[in-house]
Amino acid sequence: MAAVSDLAFDPWDQAFVADPYPAYAELRARGRVLHYEPTDQWLVPHHADVSALLRDRRLGRTYQHRFTHEDFGRTDPPPEHEPFHTLNDHGMLDLEPPDHTRIRRLVSKAFTPRTVERLKPYVHALADELVAGLVAAGGGDLLADVAEPLPVAVIAEMLGIPESDRAQLRPWSADICGMYELNPSGAAAVRAVRASAEFSEYLRELIAARRKEPGEDLISGLIAAHDEGDRLTEQEMISTAVLLLNAGHEATVNATVNGWWALFRNPDQLAALRADRSLVPSAVEELMRYDTPLQLFERWVLDEIEIDGTTIPRGAEIAMLFGSANHDPAVFAAPDRLDLTRKDNPHISFSAGIHYCIGAPLARIELAASMTALLERAPALALAAEPERKPNFVIRGLAGLNVTV
Repeated sequence: MAAVSDLAFDPWDQAFVADPYPAYAELRARGRVLHYEPTDQWLVPHHADVSALLRDRRLGRTYQHRFTHEDFGRTDPPPEHEPFHTLNDHGMLDLEPPDHTRIRRLVSKAFTPRTVERLKPYVHALADELVAGLVAAGGGDLLADVAEPLPVAVIAEMLGIPESDRAQLRPWSADICGMYELNPSGAAAVRAVRASAEFSEYLRELIAARRKEPGEDLISGLIAAHDEGDRLTEQEMISTAVLLLNAGHEATVNATVNGWWALFRNPDQLAALRADRSLVPSAVEELMRYDTPLQLFERWVLDEIEIDGTTIPRGAEIAMLFGSANHDPAVFAAPDRLDLTRKDNPHISFSAGIHYCIGAPLARIELAASMTALLERAPALALAAEPERKPNFVIRGLAGLNVTV
C-alpha cells in the first residue's frame, strides 16, 4: 500500500499551506493513489484520474441515498451538529441523483444564463466603484476593499437580500466553511452550527416575505420554480441559497487575491497584462489554475474501485487534489510557470461532472470585472507588504493583500 507519511504533504503545516506545489510533485511521482493516515483518505494527485473520478458514478458526495451510516462503516454525526448537517445535506453539492438531478434542474430554472448576463452591468459598475474607493484612499487591503465585497454583494443582490442585512453574510459563510477543512476542531464545529442555525432562520423569514410579495430576485425564482408539479422544499431553498452564497464568493475572493499575489510575484506577466487588456479572459483561467482556490474535493466510494492496481473499498473516502491536478505536467506545459497566454487550459478549479460549479459563468464575470477595473483605475497597483496567509488548506487563500496605488 502506497502511503504518504514520509512526504511533505501536511495540510496543517503552514509552510506546506503557503506552497503545496512541490509536495504535490512528490505525490505525483510516488503514484496515482496514496493513502493518508491522518485523515484516512486516499489522495489522488494526477489530472487524468481526478477528471475521471469527478465523473465516476461509483463515487458520491454522500452515501446516505444508498446506505445508513452503520451500513457504510461510519458513525452518526454528533446530534449537536444537526443544524449544520441539515443545512449542508440538503444542498446540491452534497446530494446525489435522483435528488441532485431534481434540485439542480429546478435551481437552473431560476439561475439561468440570462439571469447571470443581466447582472453584468451591475457587477462591472460595482467593481469600478470599489476600485475607485481603493484608489481614493491611496491603497488598502485588496481583499477587504475589493475582492470580498464584490461577490458577496452580487450574490446578495441576486438572492434579494436587503443591503442592510448583508454585513452578517460573510461571517456566517466563513464559519460554515470552517467545517469543510480536514478534521475541523470542536470550536470550528460550534461556530459552524451557530452560523447554520442563524443563517437558516434568516432565510426562512426572507422566503416567507417573498412568498407574500415576490420580486425579481433568485429567492422568488426558487419559490416559483416547478417542474411537472414538483417544487423545491423550504429546506432545499434555504440550503441552495446558502450554497450559492458560500460557493459563490469563497472561491472568487480567494481567486482574486491569490491571483494578484501571483501577478506581483511574476512582474513580467503583470506587465504583459497591463499592456494588453485582451488577455483578461485567459488570465482569469490561468490564475485559477496556477493557484487553485479550492485545493481538495472529497468523494465517498459507493462501490469498490481500482486505481493503478490498488483496490479502494466501499466506505473509503477519496480526496482529489485539485491544486496538484492543475499542476500536472502530463496536461500542462511548464505547469509551475504562470503564463497568461496559455491557450490549452483544462483546469478543474470549477470541478467537473454533475457537480460542475453552477456559478462558474458568474465567477468568471466577477473576476474579469475586478481585474479590468484594477488595470484601468490603478495602473500602478503594487504590493505594500508581504501578505499573511490564512491557515486553511482546503479553501486556501490570504488573510489580506495590502497594496498601494
